[in-house]
Amino acid sequence: MSHKNSILLVDPEFDPSTAPDCNLLLKITADSFSYAIIDKTSNQLKAVYDQQESKNIPHDLAVKLKNDSYLNLAFKDIKVAVYSENSIAIPTELFDVKNLDQYAKFFTDEQSDNLYVRPFANYGFTSIFTLQRFMDETLADALLSCKLFDQMAPMLAMVANKTSKTLVLDFTAASFTAVLTAGEKLIFRNCYEIENAEEFNYYLLLMMNQVQIDSKETEVLLSGIVHEDDAYHQCLEKYFQKIKFNTPLSDQVDHKILEDMPAHYYSSLLALDICE
Repeated sequence: MSHKNSILLVDPEFDPSTAPDCNLLLKITADSFSYAIIDKTSNQLKAVYDQQESKNIPHDLAVKLKNDSYLNLAFKDIKVAVYSENSIAIPTELFDVKNLDQYAKFFTDEQSDNLYVRPFANYGFTSIFTLQRFMDETLADALLSCKLFDQMAPMLAMVANKTSKTLVLDFTAASFTAVLTAGEKLIFRNCYEIENAEEFNYYLLLMMNQVQIDSKETEVLLSGIVHEDDAYHQCLEKYFQKIKFNTPLSDQVDHKILEDMPAHYYSSLLALDICE
């Protein structure tokens, strides 16, 4: 089933009564949200929903959480990666768990009273973030005991074993998130709204200059709504020699319901399953 800017794919053999054996993964960006249901007994992808180009994510997500019967099932585990402008990465050696409130002064947007802390031990930092009050309350009311992660968490999980410099780019229909790593070190992260390849080219060059990305040595890994030889891909080819589509879990989860779609479309969504 699909509507304007959204799509729902469901395994016809999916039995909602098996939800206690399944994980629900929910990815929320600045302008889209998607979810996946994975049966952990069979490692089969049972459902994927994707809604792009939302003008009001908190409202649209609240409506979806209320009306979608699949989202009201009792799952084994629920993991949510959510975009927030109130997000900072604190190096492990500077992180003080006893004085969490001191980090709130770095947040500029209106925020809820909840401060979320998620360690990234492999990368040597701790992510601290808050959510808009309505978003926070919506998720708490609809998805009991869900585990919240920063939006970059699944992107980092996808390159956990990389030793060289890697630029991970995850695209929605109207934006992209960039994460630059060097082995077990986070160098840079940001999210950009884009309307066309010209804007993408501008932000790409801005990043390359800001953090001095060596285009000859850096591998680029792509996921989300991007295609080989489309305008974004052609733009990257002007600067980088190593460009690949990122599908790290393709051999671990049965993706039969996605067989007519590019395998990298939902890489970052599915990578939530390996976030801890």
